Amino acid sequence: MTEAVGARRSGLFSRLFGGERADQDLARGASSDEVAAMVQDSVAIFKALSHEGRLLILCHLVGGEKSVSELENILDARQSVVSQQLARLRMEGMVTARREGQMIFYSIKDHRVLRLLGALDTILAPAGDERHGAGDLPKA
Repeated sequence: MTEAVGARRSGLFSRLFGGERADQDLARGASSDEVAAMVQDSVAIFKALSHEGRLLILCHLVGGEKSVSELENILDARQSVVSQQLARLRMEGMVTARREGQMIFYSIKDHRVLRLLGALDTILAPAGDERHGAGDLPKA
């Protein structure tokens, strides 16, 4: 998904489930096309994150740019496996590659991935950990 499309759709969850602009935006209503497009984008993101290897790669990239070799060592995985998962993340627009000589470095491209991983960290933190809880998520 392009950043322009993402920016256009940002806040749609807020409009649907609450937030500071919710009252104004709900009064105008979200079109079914907007909702369908937002759901399609969400499904694509969650599908990419649903693979353990891809999620691990993204978690390690949160700390900054890493080379393919570094990721191989961190994940204790073969280069072909790491490269396959990086290709999928690149295809989804989640990471970007930078070549330096023969080495390729990857970093997170989509800021929403950082926010989503931060939310997962908060939600899945062990009980008693200061990060534990739902933070600013809408109340059910």
